[in-house]
Amino acid sequence: MSTEIVTACVYSRVSEIANNRRTGKPGIIPVSPATWWSWCKSGKAPKPIRLSAGVTVWRTVEVIAFAESLADRAA
Repeated sequence: MSTEIVTACVYSRVSEIANNRRTGKPGIIPVSPATWWSWCKSGKAPKPIRLSAGVTVWRTVEVIAFAESLADRAA
């Protein structure tokens, strides 16, 4: 995946990061939203940014770097 294309979007929501069961669209990282939130709470994944009471986002470059680190560990 080319980071130039993906990083055009500065922030990503959980529906773009994790697999989206409603649309069937795969996320940047192939995990469920529950797993993603669990990783965030434990400090394994990047820290979220609260924009408002109902909107939480992550910096896309941090998510991509995290995904690449997961891929490096798996290799």
